[in-house]
Amino acid sequence: MLNTKDVRVKMERLAPASPDFYYRGHSPQEFWQRIGASDEYKVMMDEIRQEGERLTDIPIPELTYGLFTLFEKQGSRLEYESVYFERRRRLNTLTLLWLLEPDNERFAAELYEIIWSICNEYTWCLPAHVQNMNVRGAIDLFAAETGFTLSEIGLLLGERLPPLLRVRIREEVEARLLKPYLEGGAFSWETATHNWAAVCAGSIGAASLLLLEPSERLTAIIVKVLGSMSCYLDGFGDDGACLEGLGYWNYGFGYFVYFADLLKQRTQGAINLFEYPKIRQISLFQQKCYLHSDSTVNFSDSLGRVPVQIGLTHYLARLYPEMELPPASIRASYTDDHCSRWAPALRNIVWYDPGKRHSRWRDADYYLPDAEWIVSRYSTKHGSFGFAAKGGSNDEPHNHNDIGGFILYAAGIALVAELGPGEYTAAYFGEGRYSFDCNGSQGHSVPIVDGCFQQSGRASRAKVLEAVTGDEEARFRLDMTAAYPVPHLSSLMRQLVWNKSGLPSLQLTDEFNFTSVPGSLVERIVTMCPPVMQDAGAGGTQGQPGSLLLRGNSGRHAARARYDPEQVRPMVTKRVYSNHFGSSTPWYTVDFELLHPERSVRVELNFATLWMEWEGDPIGETDTGMAE
Repeated sequence: MLNTKDVRVKMERLAPASPDFYYRGHSPQEFWQRIGASDEYKVMMDEIRQEGERLTDIPIPELTYGLFTLFEKQGSRLEYESVYFERRRRLNTLTLLWLLEPDNERFAAELYEIIWSICNEYTWCLPAHVQNMNVRGAIDLFAAETGFTLSEIGLLLGERLPPLLRVRIREEVEARLLKPYLEGGAFSWETATHNWAAVCAGSIGAASLLLLEPSERLTAIIVKVLGSMSCYLDGFGDDGACLEGLGYWNYGFGYFVYFADLLKQRTQGAINLFEYPKIRQISLFQQKCYLHSDSTVNFSDSLGRVPVQIGLTHYLARLYPEMELPPASIRASYTDDHCSRWAPALRNIVWYDPGKRHSRWRDADYYLPDAEWIVSRYSTKHGSFGFAAKGGSNDEPHNHNDIGGFILYAAGIALVAELGPGEYTAAYFGEGRYSFDCNGSQGHSVPIVDGCFQQSGRASRAKVLEAVTGDEEARFRLDMTAAYPVPHLSSLMRQLVWNKSGLPSLQLTDEFNFTSVPGSLVERIVTMCPPVMQDAGAGGTQGQPGSLLLRGNSGRHAARARYDPEQVRPMVTKRVYSNHFGSSTPWYTVDFELLHPERSVRVELNFATLWMEWEGDPIGETDTGMAE
């Protein structure tokens, strides 16, 4: 990235911060009048107006002492955060409604109150982020976002806001962000290689670009922010993959783009971060991370369904012609973001281009060599199918112990699944992180070797031996030995072959070698679908393969897992975990236990995707073999 001298030179001639940055040649009044009356924006505007109706006559919820101290007392976050984010939703909604209806005095009065109330908050940080810290000088993700939000709202509304509120916004952003950033000690996130660097530094940089006149102080902030952005970009390989998953790509890279756009506009193009080749590759990660519609490759703490931030996508598509425009039906709605972030909500409107043509994600295969992910999308007359698998290490951002994990997707559901993120609590990010099923390898489709799960840490790393994509099949072979703390394990090789002929199939082959005979060996498969054994008891008839059905909720798509009943015995167990939103969610493990462990073992499982012509349950009352 640019050196300090170059930045200082380029910061000498700045355009004034202006609402014109947002409206692409329209005046602010013309823009909001046009979209308020446009059929092309109607669904978007209706979503905002419906939120406005919900907020009518509801008092501003209070962030109480009791809520603030809950995290310290019991480690839970959702109680405080639900109120915190509801207050941000109120701020965003009233601002947008007043921009749409500038003569509505009720919107104006209620907006003034929520701005004043947020300025009065003890801290803009979340309690989970300020334990054992100087709260007044702390800057976390949400403090930085709040400062950016208020600064941008202040610019867009300008003199329509009363002078006292304009002054108050400047004072609070100065005291809570700019002064501690420049004068306080270094924050740990300044050199992070993940989303914290981009969100925190990007928000502070954006706020300063919106509030400050050209000065040595503004230049000092931008120099410092660019240092953090360089660290953030170091977290990506040349393949552009975000190891934290698509949700954190939207978050971290989104805030990088928001800052980079404002910097480009204020410097009149003199500092253009989008010229760097790596930024292009990171931008293209989005289209490599979907299996179909809004279903994602959700390794790590990433959700299985992520709607598209349409504003961010359209902005990047104007820069990079290779950027695919997905179906408009998977656009993120106004209320989809449970954190109620202003920056993407605004840009989903002002960066949206209704003239752009959308289509489904095209069939494609990708291998991302730095992340060690393989991803395949494939469609037939019976629907869309997908496969993804990973190598990597067990020392990644938002790490899961998941070397060798894979996803098998068919027409709306992951038949072999990733659980994604659990409920964020103190324990979730503590020493017991891998006791949570969604984080430890016990919650992934990987072997359990002599009773041992995978270990975390930098030394637990895969070696990719083969990664091939093609029209007929994709092949992925890796050495998983280092992931297991089993002294007598000599080697563990996993091969996954994705056959795309007609209805696709997936063959899993694991080869184990030991220096002494293991006591036990289990092949675990994770699914959200209730598995059903198609043959009574532990396996099939003599000499015939056993089979087990993973049937999607669409009723017509399934995967039949075939196995050797003389080699392995399957056991299905229903389990429950607390998902990211605090809801108890059922999931299932299918454990294929090796009946006769030996020093050298080869285990094969074959997953054939099926299109069911019948209606109803084809299995009837067959025993599920399920343990609770």
